[in-house]
Amino acid sequence: MMSRQAFLCSLGSLYLSLLFIFLLMDVYARPANNSVLKEKAADGKDENEILPPDHLNGVKMEMDGHLNKEFHQEVFLGKEMEEFEEDSEPRRNRKKLMVIFSKVDINNDKKIGAKEMQRWIMEKTDEHFQEAVEENKMHFRAVDPDGDGHVSWDEYKIKFLASKGFNEKEIAEKIKNNEELKIDEETQEVLDNLKDRWYQADNPPPDLLLNEEEFLSFLHPEHSRGMLKFMVKEIIRDLDQDGDKKLTLSEFISLPVGTVENQQAQDIDDDWVKDRRKEFEEVIDANHDGIVTMEELEEYMDPMNEYNALNEAKQMIAVADENQNHHLELEEILKYSEYFTGSKLMDYARNVHEEF
Repeated sequence: MMSRQAFLCSLGSLYLSLLFIFLLMDVYARPANNSVLKEKAADGKDENEILPPDHLNGVKMEMDGHLNKEFHQEVFLGKEMEEFEEDSEPRRNRKKLMVIFSKVDINNDKKIGAKEMQRWIMEKTDEHFQEAVEENKMHFRAVDPDGDGHVSWDEYKIKFLASKGFNEKEIAEKIKNNEELKIDEETQEVLDNLKDRWYQADNPPPDLLLNEEEFLSFLHPEHSRGMLKFMVKEIIRDLDQDGDKKLTLSEFISLPVGTVENQQAQDIDDDWVKDRRKEFEEVIDANHDGIVTMEELEEYMDPMNEYNALNEAKQMIAVADENQNHHLELEEILKYSEYFTGSKLMDYARNVHEEF
């Protein structure tokens, strides 16, 4: 007969084995979000300064084709978004949210209409734009060591490879002498994609040199109509399965090739798929013909599109409009605070009028 100690050890081993299997199932069942992975991998590293970020604040879709899960908070809070992330004290967050409500309510009628919310969304999106401009100045200086106001592709390539662990002086010498660089296949693929983006950001007449404004378009394509088109082409290229340069619903909700290990995981209709289905049918496919063209996706991606901002304002109001008057009262925003700020406020209605 098995001893009690041996039985417990056996039970513990079985538990660990099952836990490992469940963790593997969870990894393979969910689509990878490259923007999150890169952010974690690049935390504190120089390459984060010179690589175009996957995540663009105030833009509905990430560079890798994933939906921006923080979009609502970004266009409602602007630069104040970090304050809500860092400060989780409900009472203080409630006061901050009440101050924001008063700023959005420009006619002081104690409710927010679609036009007021549209104006606010455009203002907060512009805040993200200005923040990117300021960051770009710092990043440009990092890749323009001689300070001549222009960066060549070779200068950028040297800095990029140095951020990947290559010896900067050796790389610079080899590039100067047109010697072959021994680069792994993955890094070379990234370089090729970056070079395509570099050429697109080089405004006419092309000289293969980027000034500070062009470098901003390179890092942040949402700042340039031409680069926005290029980003849309890249996203459609990655998702378009039949090569017609358009997206069907099935193509848009299918997981990118290589994301999952098996077909069973790809067929799982999880929240990721449901979110994309809803976004495709209700927002991106403007004429509701079941096809998303490059033009439709470009309009959807344009963060400074006033029509999109008005649509977004109406959707944000609809989420919390419990009394169905097509406006938002303070109590409704406080109750649905998690949607607007990412923070859940407990006892939202307590002492509201006394504090406001």
